[in-house]
Amino acid sequence: MDRGNLRISDADREAAAQRLHLAMSEGRITLAELEERLGAVYAARTYAELEPPFADLPAPSGPPAAPQAQVPAVREDVHLNTEMGSIKRTGDWPVPPKLRLTTSMGSIHLDLTGTATPPRIAVDVATGMGSITIVLPPGGSADVDGVKTSWGSVSTKVPHTPSGSGPHLVVTGSAGMGSLTIRHARKGLKDWFGA
Repeated sequence: MDRGNLRISDADREAAAQRLHLAMSEGRITLAELEERLGAVYAARTYAELEPPFADLPAPSGPPAAPQAQVPAVREDVHLNTEMGSIKRTGDWPVPPKLRLTTSMGSIHLDLTGTATPPRIAVDVATGMGSITIVLPPGGSADVDGVKTSWGSVSTKVPHTPSGSGPHLVVTGSAGMGSLTIRHARKGLKDWFGA
């Protein structure tokens, strides 16, 4: 079977996205080109669909979507972008000190309760008509004073000032016509009834 027709995994997409970030840091592509190519990478379903964003870039020492061992586990900043789709991060995932979250009509859900986090995380949001939800571990806090809204909503159910026992988010950007929600993990029945 032609390898190009084989389905790719989420790990393949993340490795390809890391290649694009590296290309931008080397000055090979602009920020606008990075965002456009990331959209193609995250929409790709097969290896063949993953090739066009790299057509004018040097080939790595392996297949286009192969994980690159030299790329650090946690980058300084990460941009998660979706038009109408959804992005979800849960469990143990590398949380950077800077996050940029962009959605037009889609949703982004980030759960920080099951992973190590920096003590301070700068988050820049742009919701369009979409939604962004960030779930913090106990002790987590968030300052959302830097978020502008027009028709959108900003809902925070965590302390505004850092306690020192959890990550502190400093959030800027705009809610547009969408929603931004920052909360702690919801309690299950065992938590409520002490079972």
